[in-house]
Amino acid sequence: MPGTIVVGVTEKPVSRRAVDWACGRAIARGLRIELISIVGGAIGVVGEGHVVDEALRRTSDLLEGEVVRVRERGATADGRVRRGRPVEQLIAASEEAAMLVIGSDYRGHGTGPERGQHGLRITAGAHCPVAVVPDLDLAERTGVVVGVDGSEVSEAALAFAAEEADRLGEPLTAVSTWTPIALPYEMDGYPTSYLESMKHITEETLAIALAGLAENHPDLQVHRVVEYGFPASVINRLAAHARMAVVGSHGRGAIGRFLLGSTSELVLSRLATTTVVVRPEKTP
Repeated sequence: MPGTIVVGVTEKPVSRRAVDWACGRAIARGLRIELISIVGGAIGVVGEGHVVDEALRRTSDLLEGEVVRVRERGATADGRVRRGRPVEQLIAASEEAAMLVIGSDYRGHGTGPERGQHGLRITAGAHCPVAVVPDLDLAERTGVVVGVDGSEVSEAALAFAAEEADRLGEPLTAVSTWTPIALPYEMDGYPTSYLESMKHITEETLAIALAGLAENHPDLQVHRVVEYGFPASVINRLAAHARMAVVGSHGRGAIGRFLLGSTSELVLSRLATTTVVVRPEKTP
């Protein structure tokens, strides 16, 4: 399924936003969509069979309706009901996908709980880039925000974000931040030269990362932001007015399979817009 966007579908309202977002991307890039709903695995208690059968029936009806809706919009789509644990099933489905799309019912600071651990585990364990779509109306927003730190991971995030911004005809905001080490005990403050040096190095890092961007995207409008602060806080503040945010992740590992980098995790836990987590080895 290299040309497939996989979308996790549930009965929650945000699921329709996730499907709609995936549909727009699939049509624009000539990709197909596979909608997947998960019904929990049986545990063998008395009377469970009827409950599972009814869950399968209702889930199949839900999925069929979403497949029809996507096809009516002009995208190629199929649906599949899977049995098992949602995290494991969606990670497995991501293995051959171009992108995995999931919804988040987090509606912003002070309006409810942060994104649950299931979503973070899916994003961390997935084999492909993951788009997390919030339950927010983004129709009036513009622009793409991307975090840049000079690493290979952020290079992949920048490339993805630049292509998206260019395709949408909207500006790209590239963000680099700097944070000094904790102030040593009994020091009254940081030397001015130290703070100025950190800022200068961060500006240079961002300039180097953006150096070749104009060659591939000559018409792309790029805003550079270099700030003192923590990356996730700055990215989410800017993303509150953006159509999309993009962050990099070092991907899966034997030990850190279900761990994201601190910046990626914090950005997702305070989701401000549709956020794509990109890995360097596979970008759609």
